Amino acid sequence: MKRDAFFDNAKILLIFLVVFGHMIQPFTDGSRPMYTLYTWIYTFHMPAFIFLAGFFAKGSGEKDYIFQLAKKLILPYLIFQLVYTGYYFFIGKDEGLNGIFYPHWSLWFLFSLFCWHILLYWFKKIPPLLGLMIALQIGVLVGYFSGIGHHFSLSRTFVFFPFFLAGYWLTKEQVHKWRTRRVKEFSLVFMAGVAAVIALFPEFSSGWLLGSKSYTDLGSAEMGGLFRLGVYVLAAMMTISVLSWIPNKQFKFTYLGGKTLYVYLLHGFFIQFFRQAGWFKVDHIFDVLGLAIISASIVYVLSSSMIRTLTQPFIEGRVQLMKKWWHRMNDKDSTFQP
Repeated sequence: MKRDAFFDNAKILLIFLVVFGHMIQPFTDGSRPMYTLYTWIYTFHMPAFIFLAGFFAKGSGEKDYIFQLAKKLILPYLIFQLVYTGYYFFIGKDEGLNGIFYPHWSLWFLFSLFCWHILLYWFKKIPPLLGLMIALQIGVLVGYFSGIGHHFSLSRTFVFFPFFLAGYWLTKEQVHKWRTRRVKEFSLVFMAGVAAVIALFPEFSSGWLLGSKSYTDLGSAEMGGLFRLGVYVLAAMMTISVLSWIPNKQFKFTYLGGKTLYVYLLHGFFIQFFRQAGWFKVDHIFDVLGLAIISASIVYVLSSSMIRTLTQPFIEGRVQLMKKWWHRMNDKDSTFQP
């Protein structure tokens, strides 16, 4: 699919919010403003990211595609499961070997993304609206089973699948229709209202937005299904609201939208180190701005050609960038020879 500035801009904003959200999470306890900001971000940033992943899954279902997908997702998942285990031990984080099917921290996304593509094999044969209703019902029902949680990333796989499926069925033209003046005006009021409600009712658990726990664990064994439906509506409206403001213009940083997998997999090394080291604190707004600048710097550095060249063999199972670098070095050497 030809690259579109709108989608690349959206992806770079969302990956920044992923990093920034992880950066500020330790400062949410006891701070209503930080908890409000953190929870507000989590109302949409993963649903929107997953929606875009579904949008670019148009070729899903073919055997060759699934094989390449396993190479792109499962291989780095297995590698980084081991790498993060060793890294946690190195930095003194009290977290042992989780096992292959108990994803470390943010690695759940890779495993779930592979599963979503597999699920498309069946759901693409069902009429879109019916398939989306079935996916929503499954997402609601899994919350009633306490045994479905982090293992195999099953809970998040089913809970977030409706967003992936919606992204798969919607067209570029339909998504661009969200960028009207009326939608933008409504979105400002809606997003501000959501932030105000979160600030006024801090007892709302952000766990409802993570999709990884059962209703019993979240303290609402009976009414959990209704709450999850409400979260679905909230996340969908927030996703539309945020995407309506994404510019369809090519900026100098727009190209970074095509490198988000590298940022997603590698930013945890920075975040976990900072958390263990305890270098940062948040006392006023300038501290938050500083964390935002650090988050943006992490995104930029991990998207750089040097980092991608060094890590491509582990993340994509290819050495193309390494070969290009080697050829460039040889060309330079030959140029300077007498």
